[in-house]
Amino acid sequence: MSPLEIPAIDPRPGINYPLYETWLHRLVVWLASRVARLFLVINVTGVGNLPDNGAAIVAANHLVTFDVVPLQLALPRMVYYMGKAELFQNGLVHYVFRQMGAFPVYRGERDIWALDHARKILSTGQLVAMFPEGTRSRGKGLALARPGAARLAIEMNCPIVIVSVDGIQNLFKHFPQRAQVNIVIAPALVPQKDDSPLALTDRLMTIMAANLPLELRGVYAEQPPGF
Repeated sequence: MSPLEIPAIDPRPGINYPLYETWLHRLVVWLASRVARLFLVINVTGVGNLPDNGAAIVAANHLVTFDVVPLQLALPRMVYYMGKAELFQNGLVHYVFRQMGAFPVYRGERDIWALDHARKILSTGQLVAMFPEGTRSRGKGLALARPGAARLAIEMNCPIVIVSVDGIQNLFKHFPQRAQVNIVIAPALVPQKDDSPLALTDRLMTIMAANLPLELRGVYAEQPPGF
């Protein structure tokens, strides 16, 4: 399916996307944490590397459509995130998603509104989750990353929290045995003055790969000399 195009009259500027944790978010996370225990064992390493407050970009690998679920359950702070516009076409679904911190991005072109909304979230001192690969790997290994997350971190002068996720791709494969999901949170990566988006992207993806099993490292399996 081809990505949707931004409508000639974009409705998003007239829609309220909350910049605070809603009651629905609290309720769904509470329910999801209990339901998830039936199917998942989530092991989290490095949770202390997530800043207690302040803006940060959470950069994670993208295994399956619902990666954000174990990601949010693993982090003690609310995560806002972009979702492909195709998921927001139903009015009720759109309402629920935006109450959960999601906002639509049109992937076929540079989506100025989505970037501005991400900046707005960061300017209020909150977390924006991004998947630099841009598409799901389905367990086939990291794909070549896009520089959007790094570019935004440089522009907003905020750290990147690199999260490596493994195991969610095995959900239900050995049911009723629960899937083991391992989440590693690396120390925050702070952009330097001379960092370019491409160089910073290479650094964050190399760190992400180092905290994944070899079969999930993909194009970042080989570390650059002197890394």
